[in-house]
Amino acid sequence: IHFKQTKTNRAFLTEEELNILLKKEFTIPRLQTVRDIFVFCALTGLAFTDVQHLRYEHIIKDINGEYWIRKAREKTDNMRDIPLLDIPRMILEKYKTHPECLKKGVVLPVPSNQRMNSYLKEIADMCGITKKLTTHVGRHTFACIALANKVSMETIARMLGHSDIRTTKIYAKVLDTTVSKEMEVMKHKFAI
Repeated sequence: IHFKQTKTNRAFLTEEELNILLKKEFTIPRLQTVRDIFVFCALTGLAFTDVQHLRYEHIIKDINGEYWIRKAREKTDNMRDIPLLDIPRMILEKYKTHPECLKKGVVLPVPSNQRMNSYLKEIADMCGITKKLTTHVGRHTFACIALANKVSMETIARMLGHSDIRTTKIYAKVLDTTVSKEMEVMKHKFAI
């Protein structure tokens, strides 16, 4: 038996699209919550099940006062250390006293994957985003934005909990802006 890997074009949000999502005001609480959870995934690389089971015991503070997510990936049990950026930290703070979080002992009130994806469709429509938003698009977005911001493939693989870098390369998208920036030096050297 021979297996052949087919190339796929995985959806992800650009930095601009993520910023549109971040700045959009939602008056419906469930949409605001789902947006916050999606943004959390897009800025941490956590998969749906990992964010659903994230507890405060997984949030650690290092000797420099920086916060990290230290949690084994549910799917593979690979340990990950993910620096907690300001926006995800503010999202955690926002839901610290949410009744559902207190009841379940989790950091975010994550609905079912089916509901998340249904609400993400509404959110995309409201934000003018034509891509099909799903919970997994947040994870792809993290990998693509990290790569575009010159985070190494090895570091991205570690934060995503991949044991083989080839898995990470599936997520990686070389954005046109990255190609343009990297070619800038050659553009100036070979200008007429």
